[in-house]
Amino acid sequence: MTLVHDRYRAINSPLHRLDPRVKLVTALLLIVGIVLTPERAWPAYPLLWALVGGIAAVGQLGVGRVARLGGVALPFALAAATLLFTTPGDPVISLAGLDITDNGLARFAAILLKSWLAVQVALLLSMSTHITDLLWALSSLRVPATLVAIISFMIRYLYTLQDEAQRLTRARAARSATHTGQRSGGSIRWRARVTGGLVGNLFLRSYERSERVYAAMLARGYRGELRSLDPPPLTGRAVLSGAGVIAALVVIELAALLLWG
Repeated sequence: MTLVHDRYRAINSPLHRLDPRVKLVTALLLIVGIVLTPERAWPAYPLLWALVGGIAAVGQLGVGRVARLGGVALPFALAAATLLFTTPGDPVISLAGLDITDNGLARFAAILLKSWLAVQVALLLSMSTHITDLLWALSSLRVPATLVAIISFMIRYLYTLQDEAQRLTRARAARSATHTGQRSGGSIRWRARVTGGLVGNLFLRSYERSERVYAAMLARGYRGELRSLDPPPLTGRAVLSGAGVIAALVVIELAALLLWG
């Protein structure tokens, strides 16, 4: 089983070798630029996707693969579907007695595109940068140490939760007899009761194991602060690489505002 956040791909590409601090700042600026793109600047969206796809190609991560994985944001973006009916504008479609306006349709389509593009940027960052490199990049960028520690613990305890869930699943499978041609288990009510028991056991076992992990950390000298080696110096080549991407973003955004907005 692979955790959702564990998408790092160890590839020897220019994107993977780029300084994590540059990648982190560039990714954040890209996401902000995507979000601030005017809704009806439709020519800007293919250009933004070409920029994101170019970064994926440099990182040898697969343009189509990253675009496909970015579709995970679309079901969540459907929460904005009410904008189709509540945004004032000229009616274009009537559905179940409700009118879909042109402004509502444009705003909803823009939200879908922006969500899809922003998730691709986040995926590129996670697929090209190991989580430990991201943590020290956050620290070197003067992100509060408490916040960095919380993120670090969250990631580590996700692995603990995953391991305990696998143990419970294996134990249940080992105790469940099956017969050829017959469905194992009982009624839906019985399955719900068993699932509830598994969730409760998972919480208790994960909590107890996390306490043991924390006690082991204290025994090894942990005093509330994550320690790491001094970050390497930031090179001009890395800064220029990030600046080139930001310059392309600025050109697209200016065109979106002045020509298409």
